[in-house]
Amino acid sequence: MQLYFNLTLALRAIRNNRLRSVLTIVIIALGITALVGILTSIEVMKAGVSSNFSSLGANSYQITSDIIKRKKAGKGVHLSVTEGKDITFDEAKAFKERFSYPATIGISFTGSSVATVQFRSEKTNPNIRVSGVEETYLTVSDTKLTYGRNFSAAEMESGSPVCILGSAVAQKLFKTKQSQGINEVVSVGNTKCRVIGIMEAKGGSMMMNADNVVLMPIDLARAVYGGNNGYLLTVLVKDVKLKDIAVEESEGLFRTIRKVPLGAENNFTITQNNEVISVLLDVTRYIRWAAVIIGIITLLGSVIGLMNIMLVSVAERTREIGVSKALGARSSTIKRQFLTESVMISLMGGGVGVIMGMLVGNIVGLFFKTGFVVPWMWIMMGVSVCGIVGIISGIYPAIKASKLDPIVALRYE
Repeated sequence: MQLYFNLTLALRAIRNNRLRSVLTIVIIALGITALVGILTSIEVMKAGVSSNFSSLGANSYQITSDIIKRKKAGKGVHLSVTEGKDITFDEAKAFKERFSYPATIGISFTGSSVATVQFRSEKTNPNIRVSGVEETYLTVSDTKLTYGRNFSAAEMESGSPVCILGSAVAQKLFKTKQSQGINEVVSVGNTKCRVIGIMEAKGGSMMMNADNVVLMPIDLARAVYGGNNGYLLTVLVKDVKLKDIAVEESEGLFRTIRKVPLGAENNFTITQNNEVISVLLDVTRYIRWAAVIIGIITLLGSVIGLMNIMLVSVAERTREIGVSKALGARSSTIKRQFLTESVMISLMGGGVGVIMGMLVGNIVGLFFKTGFVVPWMWIMMGVSVCGIVGIISGIYPAIKASKLDPIVALRYE
């Protein structure tokens, strides 16, 4: 009952001082918006990056010619990538034939990253990646088809002029009638290919759009783009528990195939998805600290503004306080009334800030094509911070109001 009475008085006081209350609420809301907005953006980016790399599968890894070195720099990780000796087609084939560990292996290479694809009058921008792949590619990369089918063994063996389109390419060429694109002939650069499949949308990342891609049989891609080097090996094990052993087996076998001297460093890198994700997301820690600092600075201004409003409120309501005390109100009751008002204003600003922060953060999600993210932990922290701000801002004015002498207060003009 006492709490309800305090809330009623607080709401009445806020209504009577609309302008000052609204300005304070806005200041607090800006601080919480900055805090929750940036932290929500981080969660969205993490979800986007994780989903893009995890699309390769948690139980898969890649063997690439790039030499990736990780060095600890302070509390972070410094990543350096240098171009190593390209993996040749013969080396890739030898690895696939000699790797005896239970796993599925896919060989692929990028024929072009600036290709254009055309169907009748519709033409894409010159930013399409054309990859030569084996029939196992869809399995090892966890790629699903919306329409059509995978390459057949006969098409792979003969290097037939067929292709599978990424969803963005299919949408550009066939608009909303993507299913009708199956068995149509498109021009991939200067090569005519019959469309046999269309991939599900994977979305984009900071580095590339995984839907701007065309897959064709590896022998056809080799004939068109002259692919002798630059191959990528993707290994998919049946059980994620077997991956570490498979990685060790792969490293030993590939060192043998590439004739790496005993004791010399690898001239290739075995990349696991979880490692790439951890390195990419390491920088988000610094962004998170920046968000906290921005929020603290803004909230310090909020504390000062809210305390000023409460002190003005005490001065304006001095006679009211005197009347309340003359009628028997205790000092603790007066203190709780002003403290309730301060916390309520702060929580109102926090509520507005949380909603705005979530909306701002999820706008970033539109670029990563992730679902709506609700960072419950940061929301709880934001609301808790607002409660603390309300208490800190209101405690001194509340104590000042509770200590007013009723006789002096009644005489106040």
